[in-house]
Amino acid sequence: MKEKISKYFIFFMLYAIIGWCYEVFLEVIVYKWGFTNRGVLFGPYCPVYGFGALAFIFTVYPLIRNKKGWKKYLMIPIVFLLCIVIATTIELITSYICEFTMGSWPWQTYSSYKYNFQARIALSPSIRFGLGGVVFLYILQPLFEKLVEKLGNKKTNTIAIILMLIIGIDCLITFLIK
Repeated sequence: MKEKISKYFIFFMLYAIIGWCYEVFLEVIVYKWGFTNRGVLFGPYCPVYGFGALAFIFTVYPLIRNKKGWKKYLMIPIVFLLCIVIATTIELITSYICEFTMGSWPWQTYSSYKYNFQARIALSPSIRFGLGGVVFLYILQPLFEKLVEKLGNKKTNTIAIILMLIIGIDCLITFLIK
């Protein structure tokens, strides 16, 4: 059980870091707004992406995990739609939680997007989350599983404990300062 928790926490952190990099890439390269820390914590991670990834792993990934060949790829439209629904739901709920706890949500409002709900969620980012979910589930997750397997239980547990300490300290500092 400890090994599973450690493994999934490492996945959580990997995707939280990838999410932060994605957000910074959009902000700096695509929109040319300049750099700001895109996370709610001080470190280079966006926990919402980690939670989204775990939601995908537990709900969608079992649909394709053991399928081989063309059967696996026939599932892409279903995986895409499920990822849209899950990620958009998480983003909406997170916006309410952040607004309640911090006074606002940490991403731009989607008021300028044609199809949006309360400027909290919008069709365009939801489609990007769906595409990202497909890439994540078909390419990244199998790769990350192999990498974590190669580490072995002892190294996986050690890395997970170190990451938990880092994010735990970050949470304490963030909430004490804000």
